[in-house]
Amino acid sequence: MHDARALLDPATDAVRKLARRGYQLDLDLLSKLVSERNAAIHAGDSLRADAKGTANLVRAAKSDDERARLVEQARDLKSQVQELEEQQKRVEEELNGYLLGVPNLPEDRAPDGDSDEFAVEVRKVGTPPAFDFTPLDHVDLGERLGIFDFPRATKLSGPRFAVLKGVGAALERALAQLFLTLHTARHGYTEYSLPALVNRQTMTGTGQLPKFEADLFKTGVADRELFLIPTAEVPLTNLVADEILPLESLPMALTSWTPCFRSEAGSYGRDTRGLIRLHQFSKVELVRICDPAESTAELEKMVGHAETCLKELGLAYRVVALPAGDIGFSAQFTYDLEVWLPGQQQYREISSCSDTGTFQARRAGIRTKSRDGSRGFAATLNGSGLPIGRTLVAVLEQFQQADGSVRLPEVLVPFTGFSFIQPDGTPGK
Repeated sequence: MHDARALLDPATDAVRKLARRGYQLDLDLLSKLVSERNAAIHAGDSLRADAKGTANLVRAAKSDDERARLVEQARDLKSQVQELEEQQKRVEEELNGYLLGVPNLPEDRAPDGDSDEFAVEVRKVGTPPAFDFTPLDHVDLGERLGIFDFPRATKLSGPRFAVLKGVGAALERALAQLFLTLHTARHGYTEYSLPALVNRQTMTGTGQLPKFEADLFKTGVADRELFLIPTAEVPLTNLVADEILPLESLPMALTSWTPCFRSEAGSYGRDTRGLIRLHQFSKVELVRICDPAESTAELEKMVGHAETCLKELGLAYRVVALPAGDIGFSAQFTYDLEVWLPGQQQYREISSCSDTGTFQARRAGIRTKSRDGSRGFAATLNGSGLPIGRTLVAVLEQFQQADGSVRLPEVLVPFTGFSFIQPDGTPGK
């Protein structure tokens, strides 16, 4: 959550920066709420001082009449203090409610624009495969191999769910194991096993609430309100919520493979076939927590870690910088990794890596303390490293063969125990 004083400070240039992402900051309302809160705090402090002075006079009263008068005066002051505290609480709730809906300030280096059409290509890696046959998309290919069963998934749960079976399920598990091995053994991340259900405070800390409640699946038992996580970024980041981290202990690098749940509100009609946009999918997530002065360098490092997964698999992809109007609510700068999908003849997003600066840390209370005693807020970063379903799509499409089989990248063989999927969907050595 933003510091209201920082948003009001002309030096922050908040109005211009937020306008780049299509958000109009209401400075008049913000200034009014801050003034009302400050006035209530000042008046309350003054009345409490008066009440304390009156209490001292009661104890020093020399007659019953004087004492009775002062006691009545003290009661009146106490009542006024309570009224001001209620007023202050109402104003603070309104102010905080407004601030919780203000997105992060995009960095000036983010390109202009409000959609992926304005993304700026940073680099391309690998050459999209050339086929001497018409390549299939992953749905047709997976159904021919017999490793997908979308009709039964719909029977179980409705549209936008998937069932993978046989070598399909084995390949899904192998990808997750590969990514976790790379991130823990090579990149220095600590792996976590996490709850898939979290509370409102946790969702608010990383910015999913209150603005995006319609995109979440909510459940509850008795009086417990819980939300299914849309990404492991939520519990991973909030592991250190309301904690003070020694600055010398940073950066922290955390990873987890979890199911992810998204209602995809407003997205119906887009990517309805196959594994691209599901209500439930699994993903290996990366989170880094660092000194804010190091967040730009840490983002480059995280992007490199996500890229390693694609390079190890031999997949053709590109990296783009997203425009200011297309980055996520909590982000100040975002790189997308887009993998080549022959079935669609285009690059499609497979990972977003974002620097959120101190935005999430302020909401979640993640503070730092240096050796000299100075305190501040940490910077948090998150990225996909990688989503299992979309990676499976890319592997199937880029490594499909003319006879209907699929050759697996060599790096996966130790995790699968087979090197290709035969046309009948059985493993081949």
